[in-house]
Amino acid sequence: MAAKKSFPLRIDPELHEALERWAGDELRSVNGHIEYLLRESLKRAGRLPERKRQEE
Repeated sequence: MAAKKSFPLRIDPELHEALERWAGDELRSVNGHIEYLLRESLKRAGRLPERKRQEE
């Protein structure tokens, strides 16, 4: 698995609070939930490259 890239994210405090509540409802961290939301959005837009299958 590739290492994750880190970068700072400036976000409105009200938006962050809403994300915290939503992430908690989904049993995810805020970071994990943002990553999930971005991945789903990219999939719907057809902009997420397919991952190569790892052979077992």
